[in-house]
Amino acid sequence: MCYKEYRVQNAPAAAYYIPNFITQNEEEYLMQQIYAAPKPKWKELAHRRLQNWGGLPHPKGMVEEPIPSWLQEQMDKITTLRAFEDKIPNHVLVNEYLPGQGIMPHVDGPMFYPTITTINIGSHSVLEFYTPLQLHEEMEQSRSLSMRNIGSLLLEPRSLLILKEDMYTSYLHGISQVTQDTVTQDMFNFEQCTPMLGDVLTRGKRISLTIRHVPKVLKAKLVFGRAR
Repeated sequence: MCYKEYRVQNAPAAAYYIPNFITQNEEEYLMQQIYAAPKPKWKELAHRRLQNWGGLPHPKGMVEEPIPSWLQEQMDKITTLRAFEDKIPNHVLVNEYLPGQGIMPHVDGPMFYPTITTINIGSHSVLEFYTPLQLHEEMEQSRSLSMRNIGSLLLEPRSLLILKEDMYTSYLHGISQVTQDTVTQDMFNFEQCTPMLGDVLTRGKRISLTIRHVPKVLKAKLVFGRAR
């Protein structure tokens, strides 16, 4: 499989959307493993909770931690796609979203190689994209978030999304805190999805596996050795 065949033509450079990247059995297995993780692995935030696997990204470097085999299998599949070119993914962020939960518009920043790969399991979701405020400095106070929205991507269960170039570096992405979504032509990839225009989709519990490459890594033995 070549991920470049799945380019979302209506989106700015560059988004790639692969429906049914994993099977239903894989989805169920991943869900089981996520909820079998020790309770301390979960970090509670205001509008969602998450797990970090591979280490905790930090500007000074990430101390590597072992990746469980059930996640490594998916990371290996993405490595085979060459989504990160010659880099190998080494970090997974697991986010849990309940109906009505979302995340404010943001960019992932320079701690990561400029590519996001996200496996979507459970419910669908909609990822919204916005122009950054600095492009509208003279209207920063008056231009609302909705006026800066350039479009969205519908993320179906078991799909894979890859974001690169301007879609990673120039545009903010976020998830609105709603319980339903209507399929519209503002969704860059609606032609690549199963639902039809006008369909109303009700959100359930959704898990995202955001798989990335952290370039700056600290070996645990080196860190502990210096600490002594």
